[in-house]
Amino acid sequence: MTSVCFYFQVHQPFRLREYNFFQIGEEHNYEYEEKNAFLLNRIAEKCYLPTNRLLLKLIQKYKGRFKVCFSISGCAVEQFTSYRPDVLVSFQKLAKTKSVEFLAETYYHSLSFLFSQKEFVRQVNKHRDKIESLFGKKPQVFRNTELIYSNDLAKIVANLGFKGILCEGVDSLLHGRSPSVLYKAKNVENIKCLLKNYVLSDDIAFRFSDRSWSEFPLTAEKFAQWVAKQGNGTVNLFLDYETFGEHQSKETGIFAFLEKLPELLLQKENIDFKTPSELLHDLPVIDEYDVPKPISWADEERDLSAWLENKMQQEAIRRLYSMEAEVLKSHDEQLIETWGRLQTSDHFYYMSTKYQNDGKVHAYFSPYDSPFDAYINFMNVLSDFEQRLAAKVTLQV
Repeated sequence: MTSVCFYFQVHQPFRLREYNFFQIGEEHNYEYEEKNAFLLNRIAEKCYLPTNRLLLKLIQKYKGRFKVCFSISGCAVEQFTSYRPDVLVSFQKLAKTKSVEFLAETYYHSLSFLFSQKEFVRQVNKHRDKIESLFGKKPQVFRNTELIYSNDLAKIVANLGFKGILCEGVDSLLHGRSPSVLYKAKNVENIKCLLKNYVLSDDIAFRFSDRSWSEFPLTAEKFAQWVAKQGNGTVNLFLDYETFGEHQSKETGIFAFLEKLPELLLQKENIDFKTPSELLHDLPVIDEYDVPKPISWADEERDLSAWLENKMQQEAIRRLYSMEAEVLKSHDEQLIETWGRLQTSDHFYYMSTKYQNDGKVHAYFSPYDSPFDAYINFMNVLSDFEQRLAAKVTLQV
């Protein structure tokens, strides 16, 4: 039996406004609210609402046999609440079908696991509580920011009570093994790993509308045949949700593809759809996935270089996390919230100086003219935040 697991990442960062040196100490509003609202409204109309309607239609049409899962960052949830509560309602309608699973992640879509276990745990608990309050069920499966994973992460996640975790299927770590079977984490008995099939996932996410691709156009019929050839186990299709309607526009045929695919797959006797929790329960563990150094689903390297390769990125994040003790000691909810939002991985992603294909992807997502502009803007904001924090600490003494 082959089970297809559709996982969608839903995330929108709080983008920063243009903040220059002369505003430090004078202006404490860092976020570009108008742009955040504009972009969320655009993506809601192009992606979230139409895709949620389509998924609901498919779940109802196939009487619950079609299933998907989501992780929705706390940043996205807060923007839905502020700007588009109808989007949140549409996700809640999906939750009521019992054919959709919601996963846990870091609340601010952060790199906290790499820099502070205490902060990582705080954010995971905050996110898990938020998801349970919105969708009525406590998440049992974890997905770290951008699928960042390592053996050390598995231990922490196990201690938090999760049963499984989503990971990138990295060829150099699989050593010829298939990403389509269930693995266990190294030296952690109660954490199972679901590995992304990056080839098939990226066929949809990145190559779907690429006319230079040898397999263009990608039809649902063709893709269903590829899935059927994967053999027994699970085909884990992990994608940014914005693939549908935003990164791949309606005009490319992406919605028609998504609507047709379940019919073609469910026609086959040996193919079904499952959520991560169902896979963890139903599939046997075949082998161990040993990941001594952190991996991710970003860029060709599938490592941390998307956020931490150059000195600008390294200095910005070092300085940010150096404030942790004083931020938490302040007991100032506004400062703690701002510090959390500044941890969002996108801020460091915009500072990447990669080139060629990876560089084009970074530039596509960045609101800045250059990585240097992203760095300067972030550091100006951080300088003002440091002054506010220092003033708070001084008052407490």
